[in-house]
Amino acid sequence: MELIAFYFFAGLAIVAALFILFTRNLMYAAFGLFLAFMSVAALYVFAMADFLAVSQIMIYVGGVLVLLVFGIMLTHQRKAGHNTQANYVEVENGGVLFRSAVSVAFFLLLIKVITSAHFELDGNYVEQKSTLQQIGIHLMTSHLFPFEIIAVLLLAVLLGVGYMAFNRIKNSGS
Repeated sequence: MELIAFYFFAGLAIVAALFILFTRNLMYAAFGLFLAFMSVAALYVFAMADFLAVSQIMIYVGGVLVLLVFGIMLTHQRKAGHNTQANYVEVENGGVLFRSAVSVAFFLLLIKVITSAHFELDGNYVEQKSTLQQIGIHLMTSHLFPFEIIAVLLLAVLLGVGYMAFNRIKNSGS
């Protein structure tokens, strides 16, 4: 059952990447990117790298993708004679044949490398604990000082951005 789910999420990531490659609508490409990110997070769960899976969701889906969608929506400019549907952005899709050929060649190279590799375990199978617990223990014991320095730095950045935004609003209102 796990193998079927693994192949499902791997195939879903590939289909989403191909959808991103061939779509002309940027919003649809962003939704395809969401699907690809979530599929990769599911593959991290199957690899027992739960910290990477949570990081994938929080950083890429929660940060990068939301920023990308806001960027698309805020820079949207309607042109006369084009589709009047809201949030419809169309991009030129020149060079599809070249990109497809490079993608197929890279995919074939990856298949050759994977099939020629000899994946064998050199020892007995060891049950692995959750990586989240180990990382949490290290962050709160031996790496506490750098963790707190990063927290203070992020707080200073947040206060600086708030100050800059307040001054911008104040100056534009005058």
